[in-house]
Amino acid sequence: MTRRLTVAQATITFLKNQYIERDGIEEPYFGGCFGIFGHGNVAGLGQALQQNPDFRYYQCRNEQSMVHTAVAYAKVKNRLGAFVCTTSIGPGATNMITGAALATINRLPVLLLPGDIFATREPNPVLQQLESAVTQDISVNDCFKPVSKYWDRINRPEQLIYSLPEVMRVLTSQSEMGAVTLSMPQDVQTHAYDFPETLFQKRVWHVGRPRPDLATIQKAAEWIKTSKNPVIVSGGGAIYSGASETLHQFATKTGIPVGETFAGKGSVRYDAPYCVGGLGATGTKYAIEIANEADLVIGIGTRYSDFTTASKSIFKNPDVRFININISEFDAFKHAALPVVGDAKVILEELSCLLADFQVDSSYRQRVADMNKAWDDEVTQIYLDGNSTAPPIDQAVVIGTLNSFMDDRDVMINASGSAPGDLHKLWRATDPKNFHLEYGFSCMGYEIAAGLGAKMADPSREIYVICGDGGYLMNNSEIVTAIQEGVRFTILLLNNNGFASIGGLSESIGSERFGTMYQYREETSGQLSGGFLPVDLAKNAESLGANVIRATDKTSLEAALAASKTANRLTVIYIETSLYRTVKGYHAWWEVPVAEVSESESVQKAFETYRENKKTQRAFL
Repeated sequence: MTRRLTVAQATITFLKNQYIERDGIEEPYFGGCFGIFGHGNVAGLGQALQQNPDFRYYQCRNEQSMVHTAVAYAKVKNRLGAFVCTTSIGPGATNMITGAALATINRLPVLLLPGDIFATREPNPVLQQLESAVTQDISVNDCFKPVSKYWDRINRPEQLIYSLPEVMRVLTSQSEMGAVTLSMPQDVQTHAYDFPETLFQKRVWHVGRPRPDLATIQKAAEWIKTSKNPVIVSGGGAIYSGASETLHQFATKTGIPVGETFAGKGSVRYDAPYCVGGLGATGTKYAIEIANEADLVIGIGTRYSDFTTASKSIFKNPDVRFININISEFDAFKHAALPVVGDAKVILEELSCLLADFQVDSSYRQRVADMNKAWDDEVTQIYLDGNSTAPPIDQAVVIGTLNSFMDDRDVMINASGSAPGDLHKLWRATDPKNFHLEYGFSCMGYEIAAGLGAKMADPSREIYVICGDGGYLMNNSEIVTAIQEGVRFTILLLNNNGFASIGGLSESIGSERFGTMYQYREETSGQLSGGFLPVDLAKNAESLGANVIRATDKTSLEAALAASKTANRLTVIYIETSLYRTVKGYHAWWEVPVAEVSESESVQKAFETYRENKKTQRAFL
């Protein structure tokens, strides 16, 4: 039996019949399709989506942000669901490349269907076509190859029969997922073919829980039993596998302290006595202290980014060893570790059985519990420190006010600027989805689009987006989409008139915040050092249809948050924050190169510090 459909119609018909299942829970895999139409997809995929209203189309405003929305949706769904994103050829397609890189780096699934030039080549060069003097088998869509986990171009209708199953294989592969790009020439999208009816039958993709090699996990148990100061580094994989409760039981039983990466924060509750909080360059002082001394590091679902390892300087014990529990063999072998490849949840269950009654020394357990209490006391003080000061208030006070206001299952979203470092240290996470940081790519412009995706993934949760002025100016367009779709969430728009994070980094390397503040150019000096620009971001948000509330201090912010919870549409809370009053770091380094030769004394001094810090780096071989 066959069905005569266009390539675009066949693609959508196939996608809407794909399901995913883990632990006996089955649901449709795709939430729908985000898209912006142009001459590269309007006649093909546009017509196919119109013909299939049960595969819902969402009208977006920016191609990059539609991918961010899809990524946030997948993150909240624990990678058990995804969205499709379609664009025209040329700039519509290349605008998605940043989103593709973000998805692949963060190991989150999204399907990209960019339009492409004519496969026949008859009208070449078409509008927006990249021409080459050495080949005609190239288009701007080839730029997706290095940032996609799977890439294909459909030049003939029958190729679709073999490509679509591969698309789904990669999207649902726990170790391979990321951006998948299916490049679709605009003429081929409209070509008809007699596709086999079996291509469109319901298919359920089972996400299993692979168990580890027995000899390897037995060896891991022996290593843990002989350790004196073990520490767990909990990454995003612990959350995606649904291992939070299992990790809690494991850490409670053994007493092994748990430090968290950006992606892993929330895998355990902040007030668990074994939790030492954020670990790494932006970590708590106690997590850094524990990592410095650890003789065994147990990584769970982490890829050991330079922030987590403090540029490979945080694990200072000369005899430190690593056990890496990871679904990905690639990540499991990092740092010359004992690689325990498989599902985090079942591995922790099996390790717990193998460890029997093992516990860390009681003095170590008590020390960690004391650290947890001491850090919570310090966070309380940091959250209150700015209350008596005149506006603008400290960013930490805004964070603390929001943290105290939110319910346990609510979601906080952020990605860029100075907020991630403060949040990693300070946030009191109460649920695996409570702390939503995109920090694999740290992409400015992710936040607002992500708020839309997160709310679509789980409408039962309140969503709060922390967005700086830089990120807002870069990409605020999906406010309009949220208004159109009736998706309500809250954006905290923090304005400090500049790039605070990079300004602080610039200052730390002796460059005195050059080019990081929003100021007029002075005629005499020729520098951007005049007065601040008269930009009103609150009015801008209001013009896009948002409900806007201005806040100036802790009291008015609390009132604004309460009002936003009962508002009938997306709310933007605008508040000015201090550019200079920031949360200090705690003796962990992050490598940013400093000019080796400079006439500036501040740069010279920064280079000497940099050279000393370089001596603390280690190669784990």
